[in-house]
Amino acid sequence: MIRVVITDDQVMVREGFSVLLNAQPDMEVVGEAVDGREAVEQVAALAPDVVLMDIRMPRLNGLEATREICASGAAAKVLILTTYDLDEYVYQALRAGASGFLLKDASARQLADGVRTVAGGEALLAPAVTRRLIVEFSRLAGQSGPRVPLLERIGDLTERETQVLALVAQGLSNGEIAAELVVAESTVKTHVSRVLVKLGLRDRTQAAVFAYESGLVTPGG
Repeated sequence: MIRVVITDDQVMVREGFSVLLNAQPDMEVVGEAVDGREAVEQVAALAPDVVLMDIRMPRLNGLEATREICASGAAAKVLILTTYDLDEYVYQALRAGASGFLLKDASARQLADGVRTVAGGEALLAPAVTRRLIVEFSRLAGQSGPRVPLLERIGDLTERETQVLALVAQGLSNGEIAAELVVAESTVKTHVSRVLVKLGLRDRTQAAVFAYESGLVTPGG
């Protein structure tokens, strides 16, 4: 069972998502939080697999809560909930360690599939948003130039691992990467795991952030 905590200051949103997720045979909503502070506390107490996290909340917003949860070493993956795909905090939340984001008007199937995706260690980023994030990463890299320490860490990777990292950053799934490199999907999973360990990263989303911020991947590259 995938254990989920839902965090949103609107009771109707919490109740609606709770009904939808509890209807899934492989999911259980183990807690609901009205703000980021309560979310942090529930993650510590309940050890969920996934936290659905709203951004704009009182007391402690979703961005700060995401930072605290990811910095705590908790196994929970954070899935950002937002009303707008242009929310300026989405980028910051991904850098803070969130595993992806989902629009609040997502269908029941999209919601359930999104939870399963991040619970399984995959990133959840809509293609349109991924393109905007790439532009933002590129803009920031252009302001400061290549980040030498990050590039040096990439030097610890093998050539194949570097290829896999670049493809992860472009939003490809393990299956798509396997097809691109003509290898078994299990081999790709092994490479991804080694990349995360070598670079000290939490998941695929942080790997994508790392790839763009280091300059390994650029728009169109």
